[in-house]
Amino acid sequence: MAERRAFAQKISRTVAAEVRKQISGQYGGSPQLLKNLNIGGSVSHHTTVPLTEAVDPVDVEEYLHSHPLAAEPGPLRDLLEFPRDDIEVVAAPRECRTLVSAVPEESEMDPHVRDCVRSYTEDWAIVNRKYHKLGTGFNPNTLDKQKERQKGLPKQVFESDEAPDGNSYQDEQDDLKRRSMSIDDTPRGSWACSIFDLKNSQPDALLPNLLDRTPNEEIDHHNEDQRKSGRHKELFALHPAPDEEEPIERLSVPEVPKEHFGQRLLVKCLSLKFEIEIEPIFASLALYDVKEKKKISENFYFDLNSEQMKGMLRPHVPPAAISTLARSAIFSITYPSQDVFLVIKLEKVLQQGDIGECAEPYMIFKESDAAKNKEKLEKLKGQAEQFCQRLGKYRMPFAWTAIHLMNIVSSAGSLERDSTEVEVGTGERKGSWSERRNSSIVGRRSLERTTSGDEACNLSSFRPATLTVTNFFKQEGDRLSDEDLYKFLADMRRPSSVLRRLRPITAQLKIDISPAPENPHYCLTPELLQVKLYPDSRVRPTREILEFPARDVYVPNTTYRNLLYVYPQSLNFANRQGSARNITVKVQFMYGEDPSNAMPVIFGKSSCPEFSKEAYTAVVYHNRSPDFHEEIKIKLPATLTDHHHLLFTFYHVSCQQKQNTPLETPVGYTWIPMLQNGRLKTGQFCLPVSLEKPPQAYSVLSPEVPLPGMKWVDNHKGVFNVEVVAVSSLHTQDPYLDKFFALVHALDEHMFPVRIGDMRIMENNLENELKSSISALNSSQLEPVVRFLHLLLDKLILLVVRPPVIAGQIVNLGQASFEAMASIINRLHKNLDGNQDQHGRNSLLASYIYYVFRLPNTYPNSPSPGPGGLGGSVHYATMARSAVRPASLNLNRSRSLSNSNPDISGTPTSPDDEVRSIIGTKLFHEELALQWVVCSGSVREAALQQAWFFFELMVKSMVHHLYFADKLEATRKNRFPERFMDDVSALVSTIAGDIVSRFQKDTEMVERLNTSLAFFLNDLLSIMDRGFVFGLIKTCYKQVSAKVYSLTNPSNLASLKLDFLRIICSHEHYVTLNLPCSLLTPPASPSPSVSSATSQSSGFSTNVQDQKIANMFELSVPFRQQHYLAGLVLTELAVILDPDAEGLFGLHKKVINMVHNLLSSHDSDPRYADPQVKARVAMLYLPLIGVIMETVPQLYDFTESHNQRGRPSCVAVDDYESEGGSMISQTVAMAIAGTSVPQLTRPSSFLLPSSGGRQHSTFSTESSRSLLICLLWVLKNADESVLQKWFTDLSVLQLNRLLDLLYLCVSCFEYKGKKVFERMNSLTFKKSKDMRAKLEEAILGSIGARQEMVRRSRGQLERSPSGSAFGSQENLRWRKDMTHWRQNTEKLDKSRAEIEHEALIDGNLATEANLIILDTLEIVVQTVSVTESKESILGGVLKVLLHSMACNQSALYLQHCFATQRALVSKFPELLFEEETEQCADLCLRLLRHCSSSIGPIRSHASASLYLLMRQNFEIGNNFARVKMQVTMSLSSLVGTSQNFNEEFLRRSLKTILTYAEEDLELRETTFPDQVQDLVFNLHMILSDTVKMKEHQEDPEMLIDLMYRIAKGYQNSPDLRLTWLQNMAGKHSERSNHAESAQCLVHSAALVAEYLSMLEDRKYLPVGCVTFQNISSNVLEESAVSDDVVSPDEEGICSGKYFTEAGLVGLLEQAAASFSMAGMYEAVNEVYKVLIPIHEANRDAKKLSTIHGKLQEAFSKIVHQDGKRMFGTYFRVGFYGTKFGDLDEQEFVYKEPAITKLAEISHRLEGFYGERFGEDVLEVIKDSNPVDKCKLDPNKAYIQITYVEPYFDTYEMKDRITYFDKNYNLRRFMYCTPFTLDGRAHGDLHEQFKRKTILTTSHAFPYIKTRINVIHKEEIILTPIEVAIEDMQKKTQELAFATHQDPADPKMLQMVLQGSVGTTVNQGPLEVAQVFLSEIPNDPKLFRHHNKLRLCFKDFTKR
Repeated sequence: MAERRAFAQKISRTVAAEVRKQISGQYGGSPQLLKNLNIGGSVSHHTTVPLTEAVDPVDVEEYLHSHPLAAEPGPLRDLLEFPRDDIEVVAAPRECRTLVSAVPEESEMDPHVRDCVRSYTEDWAIVNRKYHKLGTGFNPNTLDKQKERQKGLPKQVFESDEAPDGNSYQDEQDDLKRRSMSIDDTPRGSWACSIFDLKNSQPDALLPNLLDRTPNEEIDHHNEDQRKSGRHKELFALHPAPDEEEPIERLSVPEVPKEHFGQRLLVKCLSLKFEIEIEPIFASLALYDVKEKKKISENFYFDLNSEQMKGMLRPHVPPAAISTLARSAIFSITYPSQDVFLVIKLEKVLQQGDIGECAEPYMIFKESDAAKNKEKLEKLKGQAEQFCQRLGKYRMPFAWTAIHLMNIVSSAGSLERDSTEVEVGTGERKGSWSERRNSSIVGRRSLERTTSGDEACNLSSFRPATLTVTNFFKQEGDRLSDEDLYKFLADMRRPSSVLRRLRPITAQLKIDISPAPENPHYCLTPELLQVKLYPDSRVRPTREILEFPARDVYVPNTTYRNLLYVYPQSLNFANRQGSARNITVKVQFMYGEDPSNAMPVIFGKSSCPEFSKEAYTAVVYHNRSPDFHEEIKIKLPATLTDHHHLLFTFYHVSCQQKQNTPLETPVGYTWIPMLQNGRLKTGQFCLPVSLEKPPQAYSVLSPEVPLPGMKWVDNHKGVFNVEVVAVSSLHTQDPYLDKFFALVHALDEHMFPVRIGDMRIMENNLENELKSSISALNSSQLEPVVRFLHLLLDKLILLVVRPPVIAGQIVNLGQASFEAMASIINRLHKNLDGNQDQHGRNSLLASYIYYVFRLPNTYPNSPSPGPGGLGGSVHYATMARSAVRPASLNLNRSRSLSNSNPDISGTPTSPDDEVRSIIGTKLFHEELALQWVVCSGSVREAALQQAWFFFELMVKSMVHHLYFADKLEATRKNRFPERFMDDVSALVSTIAGDIVSRFQKDTEMVERLNTSLAFFLNDLLSIMDRGFVFGLIKTCYKQVSAKVYSLTNPSNLASLKLDFLRIICSHEHYVTLNLPCSLLTPPASPSPSVSSATSQSSGFSTNVQDQKIANMFELSVPFRQQHYLAGLVLTELAVILDPDAEGLFGLHKKVINMVHNLLSSHDSDPRYADPQVKARVAMLYLPLIGVIMETVPQLYDFTESHNQRGRPSCVAVDDYESEGGSMISQTVAMAIAGTSVPQLTRPSSFLLPSSGGRQHSTFSTESSRSLLICLLWVLKNADESVLQKWFTDLSVLQLNRLLDLLYLCVSCFEYKGKKVFERMNSLTFKKSKDMRAKLEEAILGSIGARQEMVRRSRGQLERSPSGSAFGSQENLRWRKDMTHWRQNTEKLDKSRAEIEHEALIDGNLATEANLIILDTLEIVVQTVSVTESKESILGGVLKVLLHSMACNQSALYLQHCFATQRALVSKFPELLFEEETEQCADLCLRLLRHCSSSIGPIRSHASASLYLLMRQNFEIGNNFARVKMQVTMSLSSLVGTSQNFNEEFLRRSLKTILTYAEEDLELRETTFPDQVQDLVFNLHMILSDTVKMKEHQEDPEMLIDLMYRIAKGYQNSPDLRLTWLQNMAGKHSERSNHAESAQCLVHSAALVAEYLSMLEDRKYLPVGCVTFQNISSNVLEESAVSDDVVSPDEEGICSGKYFTEAGLVGLLEQAAASFSMAGMYEAVNEVYKVLIPIHEANRDAKKLSTIHGKLQEAFSKIVHQDGKRMFGTYFRVGFYGTKFGDLDEQEFVYKEPAITKLAEISHRLEGFYGERFGEDVLEVIKDSNPVDKCKLDPNKAYIQITYVEPYFDTYEMKDRITYFDKNYNLRRFMYCTPFTLDGRAHGDLHEQFKRKTILTTSHAFPYIKTRINVIHKEEIILTPIEVAIEDMQKKTQELAFATHQDPADPKMLQMVLQGSVGTTVNQGPLEVAQVFLSEIPNDPKLFRHHNKLRLCFKDFTKR
């Protein structure tokens, strides 16, 4: 209940709005925007309607009528109304494949035939929305489209792309490496030389008129002209479309209905050769499917006989038609599978002897032995000639073979072999069966039925192959039936095939198999019609072979085809008396009973005439019960009568030539009548055979009828099996369909009684029969229903429109037809779910509506037979009736009379016609709407399921009606009657109800219903009263919205609502529908008085003008009424993006995409290209700005990504993570200090708490980006004056909100840079490859056939495991010339060009986006200029400008940006120098950074801006200390942080500034030029230092030394010293020298403390540096500056943000963090000791708790890490050699990371200096003895590296207890050198001396740098005994350590002991004792040592 209540409140929204108003103060929104859910309260005179409800639309027709078109003709005028030719009705001629269309030859046809033929030949009736393609549904922002629109973009120049990878100044670099730089003690080089450099450099081009005093207006005007010229028109062309699935509004145009083909295969027969050539051989090819046990194609007959062989048959064969000479054929396979075989059968001329005998010679003779067997062959030839002469017209079976098709195809795709032949043979030759090919494929496949999509069976893209079939099987006479064939084929697939054991007939048949080309030339259809592109009739054709698909194919008929196939199967004459052995059957098609009535309709085979009157079956020698394998193909006449029949005559053929024996003797007759009760008779027959000729009038009876006095074989039993199959697009072969069509035609012809089957139907019974036949359509087979779909639907529609008159009564069949249609459509939908589009529209039905359906003509045809009736066949609007074929839709429409007025329907010709003309006919759409509204129950359900079908039918019918009634031009109000409009309203309303009530239960159905309804309304907008349609939309909206707000989880329903809206808005005239030119006037307002634009009480002004502006920018009621659809879209956006809209989060992307999609389509629409027009369009979206301003807190924060990138600026890091200490940077300190960091943090309003007080869900990057690009589009295209007026009305808070948005836009559209694109590319490439591999793995699972296929498809099959990838002895070659075979290599990796293109687009987008932002900023500034009260906004404007300068920008943009910045400074100089001082510092930094740009124009503009800045500052206060100070600081900062900074360019800019100063006549007399010169020289000095730093970029120690020196040089300018210390800290932390980095920060803090203590005396603050001594003894150097050097009060000194208490705290916190990272936890404690008093004084408990937490952490780490801490390793490095310049003879102590080995540092230095001076010049001195300079080669450079250890005196050791103590504050180091007196390094124990060298450094480690000069060196020499003592002490210590270890470590102990006792290399204690303790020394000096050594031993032994 609570939820419900919450919603109720939300709907009323008033309370919420009040609350939000109060919050808005802190939230930065404004009342005016925040009540966007309750719009217009204080402004509008209207009653308000909450956004969640739809407003009443304006009456469009009325509005357009009352507001005549004001504009001039032109693009603006076209916006106002739909174009006149918006809808056209086209008769598109039907494409015909063949040269002449297939129609029956007869001129008289019965009505059914006539209808069929008409249905197959008439033109398509297409309704075309001429501009439809411009709607969003057809105009997607696709890639290709974009590429098109992106042509001719200019290349934007970006510095980031220009910067080379290496150093551009490599050459100068090299010289510098060779000659050394002298680092002298002064921090600067000599002034003189530096100035000389500067004077000699070249300035950049000066900007003309820069120094003129031009009035601001003029400058603005000039800037604007510059900015606006040459801009890219279409913003969206630069922005990639959001990736969404297929957009919901996309409707594809249905495919044209056309004849069905499966996958097509071209088979060419090249040659057939036997071992002997003695007689002609005839062949046939056909496809068989073993699994389905079905022949799946008709036969293709061919013969490859030589002319000589053909000559043998001359007397029997009439001249051959060219169509029978084909040797290539195209087979179609709809269901390719592993079970398809290509079977080849051979026949020869009949001869005496059975097949075995006749085949014998072929098996025994070999071609090679032809000479030997010459005589025998001659004899055989002679016999053959005799038989040919005598029996030439009879054939006998001879041999056969089969090819397993899929093996050929699948192997052809994969094997990379070069041979062309695949041998297929049988017999002993092992492995030649095509099966052994690849058992892995076959075996696996045969188990599962594959479908056409299966890759294993894809015929469309294999590589053509040539097959050589080597072996044929002899045909067994008793194995001719198909049954036997299937057994053989199944057996062939087994490895141990029975066939293999047979003896083959060797021969060579060569066949080519390849995928059929798209449009082959010289092709004949199965009816022998020439297919188009048949250039020459004399060329040998290719035959298309008719397919008999293995399973049903559901495709409507589109061509006339009427074929009959007769298959004699077997005959049983076993019980017939008399001699009948060599039997043949003669088949004839008769139209009467006389023998001369045989029709020439039997297709010839090969090398014979096209048609003949008879066909003979092949003879099986001496067999009384033969099987036949014949196929006789007959062309059926279109109109059959009862006398048409098939006649079979059986003959005995005598093969031997005997005296007076005839050649053939008839031995029986039988027949099949073609029609039975008017239906074609087909199927299996088992017929009795009569012994004598049938009697008169036999043909109407069936032979089963026992005729009197006839003799039958075997007592009238069935002895002859025959099958008859029809392939016909006339005969439905379905009883239910036949009955329906027959009844309809009976009505048509008015012929009663009707005979259907065995019934005779009288007229009075007709109505019931008709109705029952309609409902019985449901029982018919689906396949014929689909085949005759077009005709069937036409007839059903005709019955609705022209109710038949039966016995004088009009019978209304509307309901019956509607139900029948609904059920047929649902049947199709359920059974053919494969061919539906994304909206669930069945493609067959969609095509029917689009192409075929038309409004039937509703007039009886005057020349109709009989008394009136339905008047002839179904005639259409203006179909002239002619004998041949109906004339197409004549589009002149001259004879089409008014449909709606029955009084003028021509003169009635009969009483029935009169009845009809009184009642009038029905209009299909009206009847359809009526039936739909009144239906109920299952019918209604069926209609809802497929609502789209009825909607589309209705729409097409409406258009046709308007067209034929000449109403397409009429006003929309009068187009349709009230009654119809009411029905439509009722229909829409109930369907909307269904959507709302059922969306949870029947999700899928409701989704379809929802889109169908939306498309319907979209269509209606084109043809009905648009106000009425808007009303319908509102109805739907109301129902859905009411439900949405009562649901707890509304997102599904809301999503449906978005789909609905998106489809409606995809209307091509969407803009016009929104009345873009209507001005929102409140209805009863006075005429607008002109008011001052600057009225400040704007929010509450009642002034009409202001109010109009407000209405335009808010979703006010007038806005939503007049811009109805745009209002709905923006309202949805506002409601869904509203943070309080519960449960709608999921829809953000969807609703944003909807808006994005619309704008993007307007953008590319040629109709709106004119800027004026675009401004009008943009007006429809003005409220979008407000809506997006509302979402600021939810937008993705694009600015964050910058921060990690560390811009070259003094501030560059997240300001939130100050605690993390992860990045050492100045920003953090400021953030802590509470000063906002202007340029890179999020604008302050982002950080305030959000309105609801609960966290918003942030939008995704993509959604935010889309929203922002939409915002920019509106800002770009809207009318500037309107924007300006609105800005004037906004409060400061709101304007700031807008600026925040622009700030975000700058980051969002920042140019990424080419390198990023390249990087992304390589990443995605890798990713997609991985993905692909994973996917395949997932699909394939374990290796098997499928994996093989996939591997293959990628061309990777080397050889499969089974021997070879494919049998063993075959040789398979691919013909390289065949091009159909393409290997699809996926090219994922983008090419160079594509990357270039992407970068080009991105660069242009960034430039355009920033220019739009700049335009908007200019408008804001103008607004401020107009209303003085808004000065506070300028800071925000500046912030956005600076931010844009900081981003990666193109040269073009920066020029405009600097121009704007100069104008801004000149208009409001106080702004920078007094209010926004922080911003001033930033501006200096930005300008300097661009002054060092590598791109000339950028430098010119930046230096001009910088000069003007100084000049203005001077003019205001005659002293420009501030700018001087800030520029100097900026430069230092820039130099320290920027990686790719080039001093050469900056030098030119400095020169440019000098040049300006010299040319500035106005200020020549003042001190200004000198001051500028001073400043420039000073900058130049810093620059020179930088150059040195640049050189030592690679040498970190040297680099830090330089920075140290520069910082030292700023000893008396604290701000700059601080900056440099900061820079050093940054460099150190980059190299992970955290301790050094911490020291820099401590020094910084000490520096600040000094000044703070001078300025304010606060007890709790540290007293200058002294306080920091405990942290580091070095800190005292910061106190060097005494009061007299600098007084902190002077303007511009110590004014930085650090010189405050907060700044100090920040630095110390950072220092603590760095120490902690360095592991120096004791120092952390010391730092916090300074901090704690400050926080205590401020009573900051929160900070104190944090600090103590961190302290606890630090101390516990000290405890935990005891014994495991490592700080650093120290080395002494000495440089010797003049090459080192000022390093020569210098010694340093280097601090390296812990555990650095000597080898490592040696390697590093050797590598570095080796590269610098050359490998051969550098030498490393390996020992640590003192170096004698004289002995060194002057041309070489020497480095000596020695490991040193910290050294402490004994007294020091008392204080340095812990490991930390021993490694902190170190100034003395020691190393030892062993020597003997005679110069060797090592000797015996008694002569081993040792030298200890102790070094002292100038500062203590750790310091702010990692190497420190050695300033003092002392040496101690130890005598051998002292050496021994030291050794013993060390051993003792080791032993003590090993024994006291806890837990004990035996390994360690063992090692120590071994070292102690054994005499090892370093000679153990035993040896020592023997050498030194054996006798007491005589030198008293040595006593002490002696005793000491003994004590050592005593100690040692105790251990």
